[in-house]
Amino acid sequence: MKKLYVGNLPFQSSEEQLSAWFVEAGCHPDAVTFVRDRFTGQPRGFGFVEVTNDEEADKAIASLNGKEFMGRTLVVNEARPPREGGGPGGGRGPGGGGGRGRGGGGGGGRGGRGGGGGGGGRRDW
Repeated sequence: MKKLYVGNLPFQSSEEQLSAWFVEAGCHPDAVTFVRDRFTGQPRGFGFVEVTNDEEADKAIASLNGKEFMGRTLVVNEARPPREGGGPGGGRGPGGGGGRGRGGGGGGGRGGRGGGGGGGGRRDW
């Protein structure tokens, strides 16, 4: 079983149309999936095609990569395995994120450079 990455998909295309295009090239996909934006549901312009027969998958890459599909030149290659840590936003690695936004090293109150954290000092205004 090979999973193929298909990039530069036309936004108006469908999984069924892409599947039929692969069949015309002599490759019979088991599954065709478009990646969609999780908030809008709109296609993101790429997807994956799963093919049981490795020879068919290799043939599809050789014959379809760089070919035009519905007015766009597609990228077709073997999909890379997902990165470790996957999921939305990936991971931050060991040690967490710490910190409180802009600079500063904790300490709670205000005050920043020089001067104390308020209270008691003379003000010239």
